[in-house]
Amino acid sequence: MSGLVETFRVYEPLRSSPDLFRQVRLGEFGADLVWTDAIDMAADTLWRLAQEQSGVTMSSEAFRRWRERKAYTLDTAAQALGLSRRMVAYYEQGAKPIPRVVALATVALEMS
Repeated sequence: MSGLVETFRVYEPLRSSPDLFRQVRLGEFGADLVWTDAIDMAADTLWRLAQEQSGVTMSSEAFRRWRERKAYTLDTAAQALGLSRRMVAYYEQGAKPIPRVVALATVALEMS
């Protein structure tokens, strides 16, 4: 959450007032965190942040499908992503979480 709070202007009051930050409450329908009428954060945003922080930004199945669409071998995928072949195999097997930067690189390579 700190990345969002530090980045976006709407959250500036939370940065400058720890007391305000501590006043967080669950929104009316349980779908957001609310500090004031003007400051809130959607549950979808929190879910996405949790997924990113845990490394779950792309499933191993999606990674494998990307590699197959590009007709990459494990070696060519590793070269394209600047990774070792072993790491690409780990990602595809689901043995290691796929970092956001790798998921974003697959999107960029998809467009090329």
